[in-house]
Amino acid sequence: MTIKTIFAFILFIFLLYSGCHSTKELESLGAEDRFEVAKKMFDDGNYLDAIEDFRVITLQFPGSRVADSAQFYLAQSYFHRDQFILAASEYETLTRSMSTSKFVPEARFQIGMCYYSLSPSSDLDQKYTSKALDAFQSFLEYHPTNPLVPQAEEKIRELNTKLAKKEYDAGVIYMHMEYYRSAERQFDFVLEKYHDTDYAPLALIGKVEALVARKKYPEAKKEIDRFFERYPSSSLLDRARSLRDQIESNLQGRSDSKAEGKGASEKSRTQSEVK
Repeated sequence: MTIKTIFAFILFIFLLYSGCHSTKELESLGAEDRFEVAKKMFDDGNYLDAIEDFRVITLQFPGSRVADSAQFYLAQSYFHRDQFILAASEYETLTRSMSTSKFVPEARFQIGMCYYSLSPSSDLDQKYTSKALDAFQSFLEYHPTNPLVPQAEEKIRELNTKLAKKEYDAGVIYMHMEYYRSAERQFDFVLEKYHDTDYAPLALIGKVEALVARKKYPEAKKEIDRFFERYPSSSLLDRARSLRDQIESNLQGRSDSKAEGKGASEKSRTQSEVK
């Protein structure tokens, strides 16, 4: 056996003994001391090792003074690793099992952030968008005076806008396919459910265009007037004016046709009476 081999063997034994010694020391720590070790790992960004120690605390010391802190930071560790489903589950465990904890308000907010982080672009399935909205709404209901309320409200507006875009885009597709009745219903849905988003004026214009395509000019006139009343400063005004001119022109044409028809009918009746 060479000296180099003997040195490597001694180094291996030393590291093995040191690791065992370190592990035994860690296992002998109480809940609060172990939490401090885990929290230091968390603060240093070593989330994977922090998860292991926070988990030990939640399992071995469930009634300790730091149990809720360990549960919260366990969820936070998953969140920082972008493991949002696991993070949401751990936040929910905190809100269910430790409902008096000071971390509950932030945990409820973070559940919303987990699903917000999973919310995809508007052309994809919006399951997580809906879950995020539910979570943020729940947060607002439980904690209406919490400092995080403005952030939750902003996220709700953003998520509602994404859902509105998905529904509006479906209406546009119907228009391209010349399914005008379906498009009208789709735009009506946006106007009803997402009236406070940027897609409401677009949906109203879309509805007018669908009515014009169906030659429903009196209904279209009513809706375009509603547009000018609701959105007098909209960036869509030029498009709306063009539509209004088109509608009024067609209505005038109908009126003239009726007048001509009435005149012709009266003339025919007069000639018949003379005969």
